[in-house]
Amino acid sequence: MAEADKEFVDNVVKAIVDHPDDVKTERSVDEMGVLIELSVHPEDMGKIIGKEGRTAKSVRTLLRVLGAKNNSRVNLKIIEPEGGKEVKIPDEKDKTSKPLEEGKATEVV
Repeated sequence: MAEADKEFVDNVVKAIVDHPDDVKTERSVDEMGVLIELSVHPEDMGKIIGKEGRTAKSVRTLLRVLGAKNNSRVNLKIIEPEGGKEVKIPDEKDKTSKPLEEGKATEVV
């Protein structure tokens, strides 16, 4: 019963991703509670995080409920794969415009 939280994460994540064989979870316990570290195939990161982080937040919420049932604090850490893409959002002053086609509006890049 002690590793029910780890099994829960395994089952939920494997049902969501395209590469279930690449799902790895590690469970550790310290004075702060239980920490579950999740790593998935790089192509599946978007599915795990979800739009605006909603999927990850939902899994974390369900883990908190499961932890409360067992009088423990459970946290989920999603490990970013090596070589992951860092998305840079440009500042307003960094935006430049370039013409699309003659007679049409310009596109902001």
